[in-house]
Amino acid sequence: MTQDRTLVLIPARMAATRLPGKPLLDIAGLPMIVHVVRRAEAARIGRVAVATDTPEIAAVVNSHGGEAVMTRADHASGSDRIHEALCKLDPEDNIEMVVNLQGDLPTIPPQDVRAALKLLDDSSVDIATLTAEIRDDEEHTTPSVVKLVGSLVGDKRLRALYFTRATAPYGNGPRYHHIGLYAYRRQALERYVKLPPSILECREKLEQLRALEAGMRIDAAIVDTVPLGVDTPADLETARRILAKG
Repeated sequence: MTQDRTLVLIPARMAATRLPGKPLLDIAGLPMIVHVVRRAEAARIGRVAVATDTPEIAAVVNSHGGEAVMTRADHASGSDRIHEALCKLDPEDNIEMVVNLQGDLPTIPPQDVRAALKLLDDSSVDIATLTAEIRDDEEHTTPSVVKLVGSLVGDKRLRALYFTRATAPYGNGPRYHHIGLYAYRRQALERYVKLPPSILECREKLEQLRALEAGMRIDAAIVDTVPLGVDTPADLETARRILAKG
């Protein structure tokens, strides 16, 4: 898989209510979105750009040597936003793989980004993602922790059968915390954004179920830990402590 055929897109908006202005908040001397851009660049898998509807975010990314693309403000999901950005950045259809990296993961290990993309070497996989075994007892029952239910299909690799906010699967054994990073084949992303919201997607409030209900294959790389998602002031302080240490 060549770098000139892969595009990493980072959707970023200022709409967070629990942490206003989240992408531009300072962490160890840099705006959070810049940390995410640098993690993506360190993965060395292809071109990196931030997809945003906010001129201030674009200006900050550009001022730190990154690339930003402006998108509409009315997208229903991050997938729709990255599809618009893809079409703007690559109108000639040269890009074959698209990685959707959330803009609030400033500590994500670059090797985890590579691990997701690597799953697309298997031509039967439409979409790739990440997961980690749940080790905190509370996470088994917390609805905000999305569980990936899947079949083991290789070393540190699951084929996704379902995603849920419930405690699943039932019984003894590991459960897996889904990590919201996606690597799409271009054709899969284009198919996905044309699909209407599905019944289970609406019920669980999980857009990846739309792809599963349409018969698309999603595989997940099992990584060691869940990267810190910055959603609250407490998360922000944790990220600052982690990144202050270098």
